[in-house]
Amino acid sequence: MAQREPGTTIGILGAGQAGSTLARVAIEAGYRVAIANSRGPDTLRGLVAELGPQARAATAAEAAAAGDFAFLAFPYAPDDRLPVEELAGKVVIDNNNYMVWRDGNYPEVDSGRKTVHELRQEQLPRSMVVKAFSHIQFHGRFEIRVPSDALPAIVRLARPAGAPDRKALVVSSDYPDAVDLVTRFYDDLGFDAVDNSPLSASWRSAPGTPMWRHAVDGQSREELIRNLQRAQRAVR
Repeated sequence: MAQREPGTTIGILGAGQAGSTLARVAIEAGYRVAIANSRGPDTLRGLVAELGPQARAATAAEAAAAGDFAFLAFPYAPDDRLPVEELAGKVVIDNNNYMVWRDGNYPEVDSGRKTVHELRQEQLPRSMVVKAFSHIQFHGRFEIRVPSDALPAIVRLARPAGAPDRKALVVSSDYPDAVDLVTRFYDDLGFDAVDNSPLSASWRSAPGTPMWRHAVDGQSREELIRNLQRAQRAVR
């Protein structure tokens, strides 16, 4: 995999399974991270010690300000209080999926008027929101077949550029610069990218769609493109 030029920092907001795993693989690829959770930097001492000198704990505002771009590792909620000023002008990766069982119903999404990522963009009007990493698991495979299945899928499925079995991940945004950044980031981590822009089209990679059914063990770029095209929008 490509190694990132030293100095690029990712502001990771959310230090649960997705945020902490993303921090590990990003550091392995040569990035620095500033990571935050809702409980404060002191609660992240153990994680940061494990991650090493390329990581530091921060408040949400500090992580957002420190990052050259940001990663939001928590679900959308209408009353989220985000560091809007600190994220202004930056690419903000949102790996959220709309899960009614978890989040409740949002009428704009249920009716098909908007996607949950368009709602996130409204929360961050001066940022470049991009849906990415939303269909790659940050935990081990639920059915363990071989020892490597215990690894998070973002590690287990990664391959060097040009590998015949390289997998692809979706990226959706209203901003071409955001798509370009995530495409490079995917490549650094061992994945190809398929552009499914704009954010209004991001429903094509939502839970329950054809591409989602192949998410556990990944799909090639060609397979992913076909599965995105097969999606049909369900409205409630």
